Amino acid sequence: MTGASLLRVAATHPAADVLGPGRRYVVWVQGCPLDCAGCVSPQWIPDEGGTDLGVEELAATIAESAVDGLTLSGGEPFAQAEALVELVAAVRRRRDLSVMSYTGFVLERLRSHGTAAQRALLGMLDILVDGPYVRRLHADLRWRGSSNQRVHLLTGRHADLAGLADESQGLQLEVADDGGLRWIGVPVIPDFRQRLEARLDLTIPDRKESP
Repeated sequence: MTGASLLRVAATHPAADVLGPGRRYVVWVQGCPLDCAGCVSPQWIPDEGGTDLGVEELAATIAESAVDGLTLSGGEPFAQAEALVELVAAVRRRRDLSVMSYTGFVLERLRSHGTAAQRALLGMLDILVDGPYVRRLHADLRWRGSSNQRVHLLTGRHADLAGLADESQGLQLEVADDGGLRWIGVPVIPDFRQRLEARLDLTIPDRKESP
């Protein structure tokens, strides 16, 4: 459990184009109580792991980035709602960025049974993608992986999205600094992570160190 001035972060990305409208800074938090079968990021489910980052320092980095908005994912953002309320407030003191979040909870539950911090975070969002991932309902949809999940436009900031086709935004593929393949986004096929890793194991020969 992190303090209110710290956020347990699994990963960040300074310029994602597939997790919300426009170019967005993405923060994936560490830890999720839901443990959905088929989760594409199972390494971010345990509370252990990740890195504790100072909220003010992270907010400054986000605000200085050339992005249109901030997307919160994970892990489960609403499990660290108190720290994220601080983060969003700190970002918006610097820039009025659009804020979007994913959650495995549904909007109605957060509104009626959420903690004070969870309701406060909800009130700061422009977009919420809600609901747990359900593998048997996997679908090719905008910013989400299964048909039970919903995109809620909570403010008028992105009213133009209501008329857009509801189709996948695809994946953003990159080569990481260590030479590995990194992908960002919502896969259009179930078990994408497992299939990709299996295919890479088949196509990349074992490397042996030189004597």
